[in-house]
Amino acid sequence: MAMPSLRLKNVGQITEADINFGDLTVFVGPQASGKSIALQFLKLMVDMGQVQSELTRYGLDWEQNLNRFLDIYFGEGMRSIWREGRSELAWAGQPVNLASKVARMQRHKSESLFFIPAQRVLALRDGWPRPFTDYSAGDPFAVREYSERLRVLVEQEFGRTEQVFPQPRRLKSELRELLKEHVFSEFQLQVDKSRVQKRLVLGANGHPLPYMVWSAGQREFVPLLLGLYWLMPSAAITTRDHIKWVVIEEPEMGLHPRAITVVLLMMFELVHRGYRVCISTHSPHVLEAIWALRQLRENQGSPVDLLEAFSAPNTQQMRGPAQSIMDKAIKVFYYDRPTGRTNDISDLDPSGEEHGESGWGGLTEFSGKVNAVVADAVANS
Repeated sequence: MAMPSLRLKNVGQITEADINFGDLTVFVGPQASGKSIALQFLKLMVDMGQVQSELTRYGLDWEQNLNRFLDIYFGEGMRSIWREGRSELAWAGQPVNLASKVARMQRHKSESLFFIPAQRVLALRDGWPRPFTDYSAGDPFAVREYSERLRVLVEQEFGRTEQVFPQPRRLKSELRELLKEHVFSEFQLQVDKSRVQKRLVLGANGHPLPYMVWSAGQREFVPLLLGLYWLMPSAAITTRDHIKWVVIEEPEMGLHPRAITVVLLMMFELVHRGYRVCISTHSPHVLEAIWALRQLRENQGSPVDLLEAFSAPNTQQMRGPAQSIMDKAIKVFYYDRPTGRTNDISDLDPSGEEHGESGWGGLTEFSGKVNAVVADAVANS
């Protein structure tokens, strides 16, 4: 099956982006280079009818006007990213008349793309997910929708028992053990029902810790974990049938490199289950992992080698996703802010002539410069 493609021209900071997606697609580049804009346009192309339906359900009226729709969907003031007569959009090779598409209600269907935004920490207030209506009308749709999704999930699915993590039927035992070691330590994620308003707490030795005293990494990771829980049901159910795409912005936020490695194993699990996964990142650790994966694949490495590189248990349960990810198409795109262009750097060749590829989208630029300066200083001394 041919991989879908998205093309943007003169949209926000993006001068030109031509993106051919893989089974796993990684976006890198500095802040304000257009990564999130591209991912949110992907959501629109996949789920326009569902987005319009949700906005209407919560009383948000764009009056069939493109500028108003952009402010509601991307966030207040974001209408400026679309320049009439200059901006262009194409999906799967076909031009899209965005104004015309927005002006009429598209056919509503089940959601196909599950979007986990970078601002997911906002979803929890005092340890409990905020409803869609708790946000300002000018806040991005992706944040409000994810927050509402978590609220429903926690109240209807995860909040039925006091124990949220670990749960025997949620995630593979190997992943649970790695998360215990590198994210939660001796703490357990629980639902505290002792108050009028339920809340998520970290429990240890009978002393629950409220949300505001969690570590920064735990506050960032828990909203991500809840979304991953939903995407990876019990072993009897591989995927959520209607979800084909998963977008995760900056999965590494607040996490130690060892914890980032565990999160990457969970991304591989998503791909293994059949989701098409897109992530944006500012972490060199993520690209190091993708580079190692490519090298192993090109040099007859085995799934066992991959698990060893990731310090993961060599079990049958873990070898399945490792083998799967080694067989999948992986794409990496660099968003170059000075030129506004998006470059395919999937080879991740450190000796490549293109700066975005040799410097891995700027993620290795500092370490490379430091090494060069220190080497010169040592030589001169």
